[in-house]
Amino acid sequence: MDYKNMMKNTLKVVLLTSMLPFAASAAQELTPWYVGGGLGVNNYEPNCDQKTMKVCGEDDPYAWDVFGGYLFNEYIGIELGYRDLGRAEWTNYDNKSYDVGATGVSLGVVGFYPLADKWSLSSEIGTYSYLLENQQTVNGQKLSDSGVGLFAGAGVGYNFTDNLKLEAKYRRYENLDADALNNLKMESNYWGLALSYRFGTSAPAPVTAPIVAPIVAVTPGDADKDGVNDDMDKCPNTPSTHKVDATGCTVYENITTKHDLGGILFANDSAEIRAGSFADLEKLADFMNKYPQHTVSIGGHASNVGKAEYNMKLSERRAVAVANALNTKYGISKSRINAVGYGITQPVMQGSSAEANRVNRRIEAIVTGTEKRAVLR
Repeated sequence: MDYKNMMKNTLKVVLLTSMLPFAASAAQELTPWYVGGGLGVNNYEPNCDQKTMKVCGEDDPYAWDVFGGYLFNEYIGIELGYRDLGRAEWTNYDNKSYDVGATGVSLGVVGFYPLADKWSLSSEIGTYSYLLENQQTVNGQKLSDSGVGLFAGAGVGYNFTDNLKLEAKYRRYENLDADALNNLKMESNYWGLALSYRFGTSAPAPVTAPIVAPIVAVTPGDADKDGVNDDMDKCPNTPSTHKVDATGCTVYENITTKHDLGGILFANDSAEIRAGSFADLEKLADFMNKYPQHTVSIGGHASNVGKAEYNMKLSERRAVAVANALNTKYGISKSRINAVGYGITQPVMQGSSAEANRVNRRIEAIVTGTEKRAVLR
């Protein structure tokens, strides 16, 4: 790739990022398109370790990039950008001064993993179509060479809004080689910050009409306004929202309910309860203690990896582990707990992708009980 081709690729990046706002202008919600820019420091290596080099000069550490991307979903996307990695200087044993700087177009796949609140982790891998060139003359001429290197990186980000995100990033570049510059072979480490903007707006929260309490006609001699005169009312001061009988007392009914108190996830091929899951178990135990007449069914599940018979037994061990923890750690009677394994028969996400496997390795707790509730008007 020569310098002219490099400039053409750079122009494509600029044109792409300039067109993205027009692609998103008609959208009413967040779009998959985003643009951004980054600034950081870069260190070339191992140029100072090569045997031909006598004195290493100071690197110009400042590097920058601009980029545009498209998200296939909230977890993965593709990103195109232009990157300038700064410059490095050194003196060879022949007492000649050399310098080099890398610029070029990057294309890579990016992944995101949301954390608590507005934080997230990111990773990236891709190719870097670079141009290495020097500013000082070598044997009376300025030399340059081009090629394609690989890069990988990781970062942590914070969303100020649904549109605006700041990320701290690290990238490693490999195979930055230049035969024209005395067979120069380099790698590079980059640390920096990137600010990105995602186009579109968040869907507005649904507007609900205010609830207007029914107007109850005032009957003479009915202090609590339940429709029963005071001389017949055996239960004064009943709530106005309760249905009452002929004597003015609240009418009750027994209702059997089921509550799904959420899932507890497990590591692959493991029935050991993670430390972070005990908070969920404690909430379940508190609920069981609050309603001592309720029972709970602990259902164990497995991901679609390996043999079905093994996964069935694994899911049973997971269910038993949670049931035992409820009994021994939180004092819930065994008579109120039922543990059963379902293997891979009830996935919450189809397939065997990493995300499907993660959410399918779980425990579901279904609490069942009969509650006495007031009948409302």
